[in-house]
Amino acid sequence: MLKMNTFKKLLLLLFLTTQIMAFAQDEEKSIPPAARQKIETARIALLSDRLALTSQQAEKFWPVYREYNNKKTELKRDFNRAKKLIDPAKGDAKQEQELIDFGFTIKQKELDLEKEYSGKILQIITPQQLLSLKKAEQDFRQLILDQLQQRRLQQQRRENFRDKNQRLKEN
Repeated sequence: MLKMNTFKKLLLLLFLTTQIMAFAQDEEKSIPPAARQKIETARIALLSDRLALTSQQAEKFWPVYREYNNKKTELKRDFNRAKKLIDPAKGDAKQEQELIDFGFTIKQKELDLEKEYSGKILQIITPQQLLSLKKAEQDFRQLILDQLQQRRLQQQRRENFRDKNQRLKEN
């Protein structure tokens, strides 16, 4: 059975992610900064809970982890910028091959970054905690995706209900 403190944290996490999804918009639109901050807060809460960080570990861990995530995010942005430069309508095989090669370069840089920061993080937390970190990150991503899917389904139901009511009024 969950400890009451852990249960409260999980309820808070669930509440925060529900609130985050209320702010989330279509995938094409960017997430507002306030929602982004709430996502980050929920992520920190989940990871802290799953890793059971001591206060000394947390003090050292979070700056290193944020630095790692910022660098990883920048690599993904680089690739997304490169993708935007390619016009798929042109069917330029040379550009497409360059993008594929660049994608491999980015993946290698991500792997190198992960190796580097895993070493730094292992100086702060235990190997067991590092393994738990990987699992907790995956679980958080899945939680967010599930929340987005649930939000989309609710929106679709509202639209279907509205359409049905509109048709009934017209008849």
